[in-house]
Amino acid sequence: MDRPGAVAALRSALTAFADQCLPQGAGWAVALSGGPDSLALTAVAARARPTTALIIDHGLQDGSAHVAETARRQALELGCIDAQVIPVTVGVQGGPEAAARSARYAALAQARGQDPVLLGHTLDDQAETVLLGLGRGSGPRSMAGMRPYDPPWCRPLLGVRRTVTAQACAELGLTPWLDPHNGDDRFTRVRLRAEVLPLLEDVLGGGVAEALARTATALRENTELIDALAEQALPGATAGAALDASALAALAGPVRLAVIRRWLIDGGGRGLTDLQIRAVDRLVTAWRGQGGVAIGSDLRGQRLFAVRGDGLLRLRSEPV
Repeated sequence: MDRPGAVAALRSALTAFADQCLPQGAGWAVALSGGPDSLALTAVAARARPTTALIIDHGLQDGSAHVAETARRQALELGCIDAQVIPVTVGVQGGPEAAARSARYAALAQARGQDPVLLGHTLDDQAETVLLGLGRGSGPRSMAGMRPYDPPWCRPLLGVRRTVTAQACAELGLTPWLDPHNGDDRFTRVRLRAEVLPLLEDVLGGGVAEALARTATALRENTELIDALAEQALPGATAGAALDASALAALAGPVRLAVIRRWLIDGGGRGLTDLQIRAVDRLVTAWRGQGGVAIGSDLRGQRLFAVRGDGLLRLRSEPV
């Protein structure tokens, strides 16, 4: 039986999440790096339901195969019904952190089958995400942070501090892997964790991480409402594959921006920034005959532009 303390807190958080978001009795997968957060989550998950551990070997550090194999053995010892090591090749697009994340999520999505995937993100990770969004000026959607449930991704520990997962490993006698990249100040998130958040806690008198997490929740609730209104408005603003500028102009600003964002994504836009979306919005609200707006896209060998003509917004692609 678990001793009261950190393990019990994690088990309570996981149970509450599962009761609210997932079907009763179904199995799940857990993304296991071997670090304290994911290892503690794996321990409580394996006791609750049939659990498959998915261990991604990014191959970015010497000895990564050994780290992955150790995590695999730990998962089986904790009661997982299966544990798989999945090697991936990390690209370069977006920088090392973004490229590793893209490779990891793609591998997890392929390996999970029909199972939801538990991720070990904590309240501290959420606070860091809010600060990153704030510093980049990416708008409220970026500052809204990570969703607790964004199928198939499940984040049951977003209300739990990182210190609790470390304590849970200690209670269970587990030795987690401590990723040396988490101490490398070349990475922005590491400096936020080691320098910025402690300074904010000191200057503002504590409770900053929790306040940032609450901010994420409030912003997420607002953006989800706006997205629902945009979903209702989109058919009335659509003219085939184009958007009717007059219909857009009649919408409230936040709803109009959400309609434009959805239209851009449906048309192949990717990596959209708040600046890009607002530039397209000016084709509606400040039309002076200006040229098209370049949009990031996933169209290989093509550049994507949003343009206005004959009262309609259209997407045009051009060879790079």
